[in-house]
Amino acid sequence: MKVIGIRGFLVGFAPRPALGNAATFIRRREVLLVQLVGEDGTTGWGEAFNAPAAAAALIRTRMAPLVLGQQADAMGRVYNAMLGTLGYDRRGAGMMAISAIDMALHDLAARARGISVARMLGGALRDRMLAYASGPFIAEGPDPYGAYPAQVDALLSRGFRAIKPRVGVAPRADGDVMRAMRRQVGPDTALMVDINQGYTVGAALASLRHMEEADLLWVEEPLQPEDLGGYQAVAAAARCAIAGGEALASLAGFRDFLVARTFSVLQPDMAVCGGFTGFRRILALADAFDVPAMPHVFGSLVNAHAALQMGALIGARRGGGPAPYPFIEVDVTPNPLLTLLGPVEPGADGCIAVPDAPGLGFELAPERLAPFVTDHWEITP
Repeated sequence: MKVIGIRGFLVGFAPRPALGNAATFIRRREVLLVQLVGEDGTTGWGEAFNAPAAAAALIRTRMAPLVLGQQADAMGRVYNAMLGTLGYDRRGAGMMAISAIDMALHDLAARARGISVARMLGGALRDRMLAYASGPFIAEGPDPYGAYPAQVDALLSRGFRAIKPRVGVAPRADGDVMRAMRRQVGPDTALMVDINQGYTVGAALASLRHMEEADLLWVEEPLQPEDLGGYQAVAAAARCAIAGGEALASLAGFRDFLVARTFSVLQPDMAVCGGFTGFRRILALADAFDVPAMPHVFGSLVNAHAALQMGALIGARRGGGPAPYPFIEVDVTPNPLLTLLGPVEPGADGCIAVPDAPGLGFELAPERLAPFVTDHWEITP
């Protein structure tokens, strides 16, 4: 099936309250959703994260001619053609644009065959994945962690068996809140933390020391994403796994961090690193270094469904916690772009089902996006 149209939807909303992490307070969340249209009317969805407006400009000016008229299942040829447009931009908006197109091509090709993306790519290894709650988030005001106990109780009542709060207010405060959280959840719930690139090496090491008693499964992004030497120092001193990779895009970037033995858990984001094709290349590299990988997810239902399909293809690894890796990240903040088709909740086993419906496993009419659209465009031959 040939691609005869590309539609772009810049969508966003203002979270209430603002979502705090160690680096900033998020007051506006935006993503680019791309819909490819096949010649029989079948469509496929993709997503670009972090730099959506720039990714949209690159799709419209550079990549659309490489996609229109191509067969949907020519993902490899299109991917390599798009890589050829990047020039110097191999870790930024260019890769995010490629991510959206590649994801949408996979969705479209699988829908055209009436099968899931996971089945198209060789067959799912699992039909359920352990869900971990991405939250709570730091609050503005004098008590940034004050609401965590009640929020964690709510997450436990929803069935989550793994929770990843944001920390990074100060090393001693991090230790206090995480030791208390460990007492609250007991020994069987996995706890991880995300520092969102907020610390220097010294502060990160101090925070890790204060949090040791919390028995963390991993500490995520304690430093700026390309601080290779800093990550080496932290990884060498840490008594738990160091996780990261969501802000890396190029295969070479992941290679450098793996060679340096910085990450014990790799977290490429499919809306950043090149969609299914990019993630699978990185996964092969991670396998060569015996490092488990799983998708980072913090956007709309499109990337969340893509991550489930990709997660179903990843071999099981015993990294600790209540189940083998890979886990699936679930944004537990009020996010209407994630819950457009209904809430995302784990089952009684703490897991989320991998859809077996065609493509990414959902049906989304563009009209559902209308309340969130700030820009919309369409390109045809």
